[in-house]
Amino acid sequence: MQIALISLLDYAGVATFAASGALMAAEKRQDILTFIFFAAITGVGGGTLRDLLIGAPVFWVADPGYSVVCAAMAVLVWLTRGRGLPGPALLWLDAIGLCIYATVGAAKAMSFGVSPVVCIVMGAITATFGGIIRDVLANEPSILLRRELYITPAIVSATIFIVLASLNMQTVWASAIGVALGFGVRAGAIVSGWSLPAFKPSEKED
Repeated sequence: MQIALISLLDYAGVATFAASGALMAAEKRQDILTFIFFAAITGVGGGTLRDLLIGAPVFWVADPGYSVVCAAMAVLVWLTRGRGLPGPALLWLDAIGLCIYATVGAAKAMSFGVSPVVCIVMGAITATFGGIIRDVLANEPSILLRRELYITPAIVSATIFIVLASLNMQTVWASAIGVALGFGVRAGAIVSGWSLPAFKPSEKED
């Protein structure tokens, strides 16, 4: 049951991130092959880095279904968004994928016996790295450099999941609560501009 749920969440995270990658290609008015490439690199980028770091088989190499999902999302976006791109679509898809993938990344690291703190780090990496690659390839300012909270919601989702799972809560509830709370933080950042205090250098004395 636990393995099946994590696999389902993994596919959901890949699908939502793949859609956000394809939407970026749509925003740039690219061709269908670029749609598929952006969908794939955004969908599996974070999970690939996670698996390499924890010494796990790279998930999409072992299971071609992930590549199929990325291609399918790219084609779907191509067919449904070709005549206009809703502004908030990419942000909200990215927010959903961010929190799902943070939970999945933390869960997978936990299944490999990684320490809780590192599990949280792996969750954050899984959730953010694909979006970073997407922004770099699209020549867009990285979302990490924007003031509103981005890494923080991923850390919240991963942390809540690890804490609840360590307390022997059922995976389905630990995952749901982690995703919901992380998404709440990210939604607040999108809607209300929530952010952490920025660094301010001290003024030099005369």
